[in-house]
Amino acid sequence: MQIMDSPDRYGAVTRFFHWSIAVLIIWQLVSMAVKNALGRESELASFMVGTHASVGFTVFILVWLRVIWVFANRDRRPVHEAGLLGTAAKLGHLALYLLMLFVPTVAVLRAFGGTRPFTVWGIELFAGRPEGQEVAVLSNAGNLHGEMGWVMALLIAGHVAMALFHGIVLKDRTLTKMAGQS
Repeated sequence: MQIMDSPDRYGAVTRFFHWSIAVLIIWQLVSMAVKNALGRESELASFMVGTHASVGFTVFILVWLRVIWVFANRDRRPVHEAGLLGTAAKLGHLALYLLMLFVPTVAVLRAFGGTRPFTVWGIELFAGRPEGQEVAVLSNAGNLHGEMGWVMALLIAGHVAMALFHGIVLKDRTLTKMAGQS
């Protein structure tokens, strides 16, 4: 098993980060779609939304670890093709990374500035502030959380569409690089 990235394919650690973050973000998006469709009162939506902070914080940690891993592997990673598609891929990946960092970060800031305790997987990371002592700039930072989450969903849809385009239309090795196949 190849741990580190190489010019031919991504290593096991990169693939772990990619696919685990993908599954967790999809869970987050589906949970918000279920909440919007069924209302928070439904049992399914209540359960899914009840995991949102814990799953989101897990994404927050994994994305930061992934960014560190990207820099540790920056000279080994497969390169994007030249031209318009390669430039679009670089910009799309940069936008995805920025949103994967931004969306959970503003949620944590919102929680830190708000009145509710912030609990992750049953562990209280910090207590809520007393009523009237919210930090407005922090609690208001979360106003962009949901909107940017849906923007990220659109970018993810584009990312998936382009991966399928590479695999089905171009029939190049783009998908196999992240699947770990030679």
